[in-house]
Amino acid sequence: MNVASDAIIDVTPIEVPREKPKNRKKLLIIGGAAALLLAAGGGGAWWMLRGDSAGGSGHEAAAPAAASAGTDSSSYIEVPPVIVNLRSGDGQARFLKLRFILVAADAAKVDGIKERLPVVLDALQPFLRELRPDDLAGSAAVFRIKEEMMSRTTQALGAGTVHDVLIQDLVQQ
Repeated sequence: MNVASDAIIDVTPIEVPREKPKNRKKLLIIGGAAALLLAAGGGGAWWMLRGDSAGGSGHEAAAPAAASAGTDSSSYIEVPPVIVNLRSGDGQARFLKLRFILVAADAAKVDGIKERLPVVLDALQPFLRELRPDDLAGSAAVFRIKEEMMSRTTQALGAGTVHDVLIQDLVQQ
């Protein structure tokens, strides 16, 4: 039996369409843009969260941080609890109880700050009374309140007197 003579085998090469190779230059540009965007986002986050509210360079922000590391317990001034009415659109009485501590920039300034606590409370009252219950929602709200309290305290006592405002309790009822 001779099989080879009956069957014809076609051995012509078949051309397989090849995909065009991806443009490496295009991939490099896209990758570079993504890396740049990621770096810009990280830099922006660092800029926002670095704790320098004055907007200066990072060298000026490092000085208060170094000073707070050596702050002793005698430079903490506990302020009596403050209870204020909140603005409410629905007519219900709502209250805010706030306990906070002032951190003196220098332990020698503690007595002067204690004497001027009524001035500080007077500066904070209008701001606290204008708050609405919605203004107290979330951790970002606490940060904004703390920053505004620090600003008003600095205005009342003078720059360089108080280093920080530490919120102990913030209770809405």
